[in-house]
Amino acid sequence: MTITTSAPPARSTPVAIALGFLTGGVIGASLAAFVVGCVIGSVPLCVAGVGLPAVYGLLFLLAVAPRHAREAAVVPRTALAVIESREAVGGAATSDVAVRFDLTVAPDDVPAYRVAFSQDIHLADLPDYRQGVVVVVQYPPDRPWRVRIVKRPTPEWEERAADARLDSAPEPVLVSESSEGCGVGFVRLFGLLLAAAAVVLLFRADLFDGDASDKPQVSSSSTSTSAPSSSSSSSMVVSSAYGTVTLDPNQSFLDRGQLRKAVGLLTKGTEARTALTVVVQDRLLSIVYAPTGSQAPTFDRDSLPYDRFPALVEEARSGLGVSSPKTWQLTVERLTGSLTIRVVVTGAEGTASLEANGQGKVVRRTPAH
Repeated sequence: MTITTSAPPARSTPVAIALGFLTGGVIGASLAAFVVGCVIGSVPLCVAGVGLPAVYGLLFLLAVAPRHAREAAVVPRTALAVIESREAVGGAATSDVAVRFDLTVAPDDVPAYRVAFSQDIHLADLPDYRQGVVVVVQYPPDRPWRVRIVKRPTPEWEERAADARLDSAPEPVLVSESSEGCGVGFVRLFGLLLAAAAVVLLFRADLFDGDASDKPQVSSSSTSTSAPSSSSSSSMVVSSAYGTVTLDPNQSFLDRGQLRKAVGLLTKGTEARTALTVVVQDRLLSIVYAPTGSQAPTFDRDSLPYDRFPALVEEARSGLGVSSPKTWQLTVERLTGSLTIRVVVTGAEGTASLEANGQGKVVRRTPAH
């Protein structure tokens, strides 16, 4: 009499739940740290965001290595099986094809059972694995769902397979490897969101200007500067980490000399500080300063080709396929080594950009897409 072995239940053990929460926390913390580090210009935070998953992965491999060694030491059990069905599921572009098998496995000392699994088979060997053919398989005694077809069995088992006639096991239930329970997935997602929120909250002052000590009190002497027109003004905010200048609606940083003058206002009366990034929009200038003692690549703001900026913006707005640009942004940085000036414009046709070197010469154009 043939009996079908039921599938193992989904795993939601305390260990699996704890591991899922830890994995989600590492993923969320590393992603948030990398993004926040890029936004606030913190190189150590960016490095931590990249290095944390690598360290966690190494520790995880070291932790599971003993269990894998024990599993590898288990002598697999050999049995006969009959192919109930097969289906190619991938890998047609290579010499090996991933084939989904449905087998009835008939061990010598336990009832037969059905199992479904995938295994790579060479194209030339596919005719040998037809429906109804008896094959030799191996599986760990404690994990009968991890069945693998033995492509070159011993002569004894090859002779047994040639003479065997096996009955099919009932189909309703297939033995398959236990999967994670939905609780593990929920806990992993919760850990990811919690860790990401914790990183953002930890650096909320740098992200959202929430630290009052970094902001000077609003007054006519510290936040207001005269603009080219006597009837207009610009506002300025300066802290140890950044500086911003905002123009009135009737002004633009594309006006002749306006951008150079605004940069001078941010450094007037303060010690010279090198910049990590300079971001310019039509009426907003932002400069992120390098932290004291930082080894991040910086540049001198006075060395920028300010006279070339209006022409670069105009070329990006009119020559890259954006007929009616709504916004533009010019960014200066040298995080990759050499000074890069990047102009991005956005319109109904999509986003287009161009890049220029430290002298303002265009080196790359990316049309709207």
